[in-house]
Amino acid sequence: MNNEKSATLNIGDIAIRTVLQPGDLGYIAYLHGDIYARECGYGLNFERYVLQGLADFASQYNAGKDRVWICEHRQQMIGVLVGVNRGDSIQLRYFIFRPEYRGLGLGKKLMDRFIKYMHESQINKSYLWTTNEQHAAISLYTRYGFRLTEEKVSNGFDKELTERRYDLELNNKY
Repeated sequence: MNNEKSATLNIGDIAIRTVLQPGDLGYIAYLHGDIYARECGYGLNFERYVLQGLADFASQYNAGKDRVWICEHRQQMIGVLVGVNRGDSIQLRYFIFRPEYRGLGLGKKLMDRFIKYMHESQINKSYLWTTNEQHAAISLYTRYGFRLTEEKVSNGFDKELTERRYDLELNNKY
């Protein structure tokens, strides 16, 4: 796919939908479990953590308040970002792309849509949790104004790492 991507794939080939469909949440869990195991060595406890969060999201999902951006290529999910409305803030979660689709500008495109969603929701605060190993994602988050606000050492993903919380507060109040 990498050779194919560089030769023929561009961001215009990727469809983005905001309607959650049956099978999406299971595939989001699969993407996280598979990609983070291969790239970071995270174990089954990481996948358990993702599944528990997705179960909570599924039971509380409100299409009028929460937002999903499902990226598809040839009718296959290749990436996702989820905005979970927490009342006074929006939690950015499950932001991931299959490796062969990185570098196309999809991350920036979804972050632009996430910020627009914050404006539409009239909520100016957001936060997310990530790990110290997610350098590219952290770089993207900080370019959008997220600031590191909390760190904690963790073994929750079957290896020692540092979990990091980043917060964003947009300048305009609602």
